[in-house]
Amino acid sequence: MARFPVTALRSVDLVVADLGAAVDFYSRIWGLTLAERSATSAWLRATGSDPHVVALHAGEASAIRSTTLRVDPAADRDALLTRALAAGARLIRPFAPAHDHGGGTMAIIADRCDRTVRLVQHDAMVPPLPAAADRPERLAHVNINSDDVARDTAFFVEALGFALTDRSKMMAFVRTNDDHHSIVIADAPVNTLNHVAFQLPTWEGVMRAAGRMVDHHFPIGWGPGRHGPGDNVFTYFVDPAGFVVEYTAEVLQVDDSYRVGTPDDWTWPAGRTDHWGIAPPKTAECKAAQLAIPFVR
Repeated sequence: MARFPVTALRSVDLVVADLGAAVDFYSRIWGLTLAERSATSAWLRATGSDPHVVALHAGEASAIRSTTLRVDPAADRDALLTRALAAGARLIRPFAPAHDHGGGTMAIIADRCDRTVRLVQHDAMVPPLPAAADRPERLAHVNINSDDVARDTAFFVEALGFALTDRSKMMAFVRTNDDHHSIVIADAPVNTLNHVAFQLPTWEGVMRAAGRMVDHHFPIGWGPGRHGPGDNVFTYFVDPAGFVVEYTAEVLQVDDSYRVGTPDDWTWPAGRTDHWGIAPPKTAECKAAQLAIPFVR
């Protein structure tokens, strides 16, 4: 099996109460492009080659339905699925043609906390759009809340072949390619979505995109700043449906020679919340939103 049988975080499926408003926000303000739309769903892409990075589905209340991971085209998908089930995953659907924008073959599993993870192989990559400094290129990472960080970290490592990159006091960072992290597991009293991060080309792109959000009367929830683990630049916002979304850039590139960090490696002086020391504390709205979005199927 390949070093990483899963090669990338591809997309997230989100449930929203007002589909039209969500499509308008993500396409007109956040910087994505509408790829396809039906009466009850919409698929939005970034400027890179993923067919979509966000799928929006009409529902009664905001929730996250699933996270989709791309399986290496050369990987033995059945061996990966067997590995996942042996490590505690629950099978929802074996690999079969994907009835989803982007196609390919897809399996659906639930993790040890019943969160849905979709595994897609051979989905159709698309020609990239013209690069733009202030528009997302792809998803960067998904951060989930966990009442047992060790349990959920072990799931990604044992079931899906991720590698642990760093461990701070509150979070575990796992990777599935050279990016320092694709999934972050945050210590919390609830098992909910924390936030979804979108990759921008440069740190200046993060600033320009954040400026567009401020121009549209969305206050910064946290940032700008530079994280410790991962060293990436960030700004956080709360979208109209209550999801916390992050613009980020310059995530650290690592390989197997990287020493896995411990909480002792990631401590800040009093009053500091980021590497630069310029980010103010998170707003109360952002903190509340980071705990509020449930996982549903």
